[in-house]
Amino acid sequence: MKVDFSKHLDGLVPAIIQDAETKNVLMLGYMNQEALTQTTQTKKVTFYSRSKQRLWTKGEESGHFLSLVDIALDCDNDTLLIQVNPEGPTCHKGSDSCWNKANTPTYGFLTTLEETIASRVSNASGDQSYVASLFEKGINKIAQKVGEEAVEVVIEAMDNNQELFLEESSDLLFHYLMLLHAKETSLAEVVERLASRQK
Repeated sequence: MKVDFSKHLDGLVPAIIQDAETKNVLMLGYMNQEALTQTTQTKKVTFYSRSKQRLWTKGEESGHFLSLVDIALDCDNDTLLIQVNPEGPTCHKGSDSCWNKANTPTYGFLTTLEETIASRVSNASGDQSYVASLFEKGINKIAQKVGEEAVEVVIEAMDNNQELFLEESSDLLFHYLMLLHAKETSLAEVVERLASRQK
């Protein structure tokens, strides 16, 4: 990895710290070559502290280290994206990130869809929303719909119509997210369970 430290007058490049699991941005720091070398050698993220005027390993006082997972260099070779496993809160004020956000997993549109389902269940009536109408019929009906959609996915998988296969797959995932909500759980908990099985 060839980082261009010369683009910045102080010889420091921005280092964006991202949780390797949740993909949430945790903090921004700065590194010189020495800090980058120490990070790769110790597997603990080390910055150059502009206030302390020295190398500073995150967690050296608090014990909340950032364990290195991966380092990526941007297209201009002057900004680092560092994926980590945080050992405790990242912010010195005690929050998970320096933007005071909880470090909960997010899965892009699927997380948005989970939030929409929860909102429909809480705020809409059955005549206003398909989701609300299905929840009014109870968990047995929701589970039945998941079964029906799963069968349709299997049928389309054995055919050659990719468009219909994708349509039925989308229906299955949508109803599965509804079933997770009905069971008072979430996609994040399913992913966590899958990750725990990884050898």
